Amino acid sequence: MYEYLLGMVVFYYLYRWYKEKKRVSEECEKYVYITGCDSGFGRLLARRLDALGFCVIASCITEKGEGDLKKDCSARLTAVHLDVTKTDSVSKAAELIKTKVGEKGLWGLVNNAGVSVPCGPCDWLTIEDYKSLLDVNLNGLIAVTLSVLPLIKKARGRVVNVASVLGRISLQGGPYSISKFGVEAFNDSIRREMIHFGVKVICIEPGFFRTNMSSSDVIQRQFEKLWAKLPQEIREDYGNDYIDKVFHQKPVLEKMLDDDLMKVVSCMEHALCAVHPRTRYSAGWDSKFLWLPLSYMPSFISDYLLIRKGAKPAKSVI
Repeated sequence: MYEYLLGMVVFYYLYRWYKEKKRVSEECEKYVYITGCDSGFGRLLARRLDALGFCVIASCITEKGEGDLKKDCSARLTAVHLDVTKTDSVSKAAELIKTKVGEKGLWGLVNNAGVSVPCGPCDWLTIEDYKSLLDVNLNGLIAVTLSVLPLIKKARGRVVNVASVLGRISLQGGPYSISKFGVEAFNDSIRREMIHFGVKVICIEPGFFRTNMSSSDVIQRQFEKLWAKLPQEIREDYGNDYIDKVFHQKPVLEKMLDDDLMKVVSCMEHALCAVHPRTRYSAGWDSKFLWLPLSYMPSFISDYLLIRKGAKPAKSVI
């Protein structure tokens, strides 16, 4: 019996490996639009796809990001300014892309742009804090997708949405996980709708990687900035040493960050280049073997495990 089950598992993975190794052809005629290419995953992916021969349209929010990419890549790459929170900026970029791709359409869109702050306990934040992050991570992603979706349908191409394991389980307060849960929902909806038009929609769910977004120094400064604005009543609830309690575990958190960003970039590349891409990619060992399994557990178990190790407010009753 066990040998039969083992054989089925081996057969499944061999079949998946064989099916997924087939790649699309004529890369030099395919256009791919990537958001958030100033640094991190976006920049690495732009360089990788350019090296493979794709016609990359890489969006950046800074002039420095655009300039650095132009230096690093071939003349095929087009760097454009994009602020995903601004309707005019999104429309302008879409018009440029429409002109470039012509009747071929747009083969791929990679929604990579995102921010991680503001973050902190929910009662430290205002609704404006929520809106500012959601405008980038969720509303901006949707706006960019809708702006070029007709071009993707024309090419029967791909939409690759970068979510997070924090779109499967919420580990902290604030709008980040909310935005990524929203990305997951949008991804599922558009995947089922676009299948009728030959468009494949893929979700990337990275674990914790060492990028500008995951910098503990940036997050700590954000905590301190929020703390300075809090009313005395909330400060007393948490205690003056609460931030120290949170970041006392900083060395442990730093060790959890994976330095190999290519694990995520390779998933993005496969999603764009494979004839039969996966529906979801879990990038990083922590994503596969810790956070995703934890997300499937009963809530009372995940709550216990996460609260037990977390910093407790001064007036905690547990």
